[in-house]
Amino acid sequence: MSGQGPSQEALDDVLVELRACRICRDAPLYGPPLPHEPRPIIQAQASARLLIASQAPGTRVHVSGRPFTDRSGDRLRDWLGLDHARFYDASRVAIVPMGHCFPGLDAKGGDLPPRRECAPAWRERVLAALPEIELVLVIGRYAQAWHLGPKAAANLTATVADWRTLFAQERRPRILPLPHPSWRNNGWLRKNPWFEAELVSVLRAEVARLVG
Repeated sequence: MSGQGPSQEALDDVLVELRACRICRDAPLYGPPLPHEPRPIIQAQASARLLIASQAPGTRVHVSGRPFTDRSGDRLRDWLGLDHARFYDASRVAIVPMGHCFPGLDAKGGDLPPRRECAPAWRERVLAALPEIELVLVIGRYAQAWHLGPKAAANLTATVADWRTLFAQERRPRILPLPHPSWRNNGWLRKNPWFEAELVSVLRAEVARLVG
């Protein structure tokens, strides 16, 4: 154990179990088993104040074993105004995807959705062991549906466009919705220039306050 107190010890216990998880490979509940060996990805310490609720690891992250070691990570770090050192400081930034393992590729070579077994098995346990979180960045529609529930709009664009209302709600932690930073979303960013012109400045200010 890390010796950082009961919150960290509780989180360490969950992380040991999570990193050994093989549900989607050995006992799949939805569709065929994971087509490769599981490699659960997560970054978390109990002291983190910022939570990145992402989608699922891609091919490069599956190989590296570290979240966002790809072009999406470059764009996300730019949006946040964080360098590698601060982004990968688990004592400040927790990265908890909706699906912890790379889900495989579809027929067109794109990433499949997060495995549906993962979030019900692990999400509440992990989040309960992160008591200091003040801001959750919900990236993509799967994270938005989980964290916002009925407050999520019918589509991602409408949910992200409602960011001011969601961010202003009196709740802890607060929530900011983001599109996925994938380069496949270049077209979305061109069609929605308000995201980088308006939301990103607020995002960077909040991240600077929480992460330093």
